Amino acid sequence: MAQLWGGRFTKETDQLVYQFNASISFDKRFYAQDIRGSIAHVMMLARQGILTDTEKEKIIEGLEGILSDVDNGRLEITEQYEDIHSFVEATLIDRIGEPGKKLHTGRSRNDQVALDMKLYTRDEVHMLNQLVKELLQAILAIMEEHVDTYMPGFTHLQKAQPVTLAHHMGAYFEMFCRDHERLKDIYGRMDTCPLGSGALAGTTYPLDRDYTASLLGFKGPTRNSMDGVSDRDYLLELLSALSILMMHLSRFSEEVIIWNSNEYQFVEIDDAYSTGSSIMPQKKNPDIAELVRGKTGRVYGALQGLLVAMKGIPLAYNKDMQEDKELAFDAIDTAKGCLGLFTGMLRTMGFKKERMEESAKLGFTNATDAADYLVNHGVAFRDAHGIVGQLVLLCIEKDMTLSELPLEEYQKISPVFEEDIYQAVSMETCVNKRVTKGAPGRAAMEAEIAECRKYLGEY
Repeated sequence: MAQLWGGRFTKETDQLVYQFNASISFDKRFYAQDIRGSIAHVMMLARQGILTDTEKEKIIEGLEGILSDVDNGRLEITEQYEDIHSFVEATLIDRIGEPGKKLHTGRSRNDQVALDMKLYTRDEVHMLNQLVKELLQAILAIMEEHVDTYMPGFTHLQKAQPVTLAHHMGAYFEMFCRDHERLKDIYGRMDTCPLGSGALAGTTYPLDRDYTASLLGFKGPTRNSMDGVSDRDYLLELLSALSILMMHLSRFSEEVIIWNSNEYQFVEIDDAYSTGSSIMPQKKNPDIAELVRGKTGRVYGALQGLLVAMKGIPLAYNKDMQEDKELAFDAIDTAKGCLGLFTGMLRTMGFKKERMEESAKLGFTNATDAADYLVNHGVAFRDAHGIVGQLVLLCIEKDMTLSELPLEEYQKISPVFEEDIYQAVSMETCVNKRVTKGAPGRAAMEAEIAECRKYLGEY
């Protein structure tokens, strides 16, 4: 058992206790961040005269060798070590001897692990935001292609008014823009360096925490050493942001699943992103969308788990905080996997334009426009509403759409109707008359798409 402590103990830790306490099985994933932090710490120690330049050079050379060997598979991180810090330090001492024993001068595992987790999370936020950008690019491509693809808009899962596929996709573009902004905000709030906080009360060594922070790319050090080692707000914020992101992906997945059904047939999911049935040869299942929808609960669970773990912890560091890692790692991995797969599915998905437009017509999504037609000809809206309701009942009885109903049938219910009613209730007219900012009309959508392009250009 390789540990960084034990001098005041008179016997070995029970093996079960050691295994229960150890974190190497999961914290080994931030070995690179641990070494990066150690190199910055050593550079600062030498600058402050706490280490000699010779000691600094030997330690940094040893750390860089460990990093290279782990990266290239020449050195394995095994579970004989308690945690990643023990692995790095013990390996360093084995390789360079006495100078390696000075690596831990002026720091504690408490501020070390706080640093490692922040460095790791910061790197992951960059990757998550890149994946969000790729999803936004895929959505924008669909918007640009489908400005004139008419489809029903829904409320209560009932066909309501005609929109375009571009407009529908634009709603998801806005959702994922907000996800990007949340991730960006989190990065800004977590951009302080905890190294130098010590176990909780700083250290008597003359550390230059500003210098260490600058070496590691932080805007500055944490202001309070107790908060520096015990803060996990940035992880709670990240898990909250990922939960909202996954909720958006789940809503989108639900629509893909519905649109892929035999009843809707709005989309064709590429074979590369579908699976079949072991018994029913006709099946083509939207498994990626279903798995994304299912994995959303997993990310929610990570957020709830960390909230519960943190809720009763007094200042400063407590071992309970070790529970943050597996929860955060799993949520980050899940969100990254879902983003990548969903984007791939979306980029290869086919949209059935004719089917979408026909569905909008059959759902009487142009009924409001028929009422507006009457209002524009002097009929009070409440009366117009009732008249069009009668028209819809007649169309259902005759198995027709409003575009197919003969003019004489219109005029039996209201003599106000003229031949131009057919132009008024066409999908093109119904959509393109909606020109206010944020509406689905072509002019409004082209302006929205231009803003979306600009947003991605500034991303």
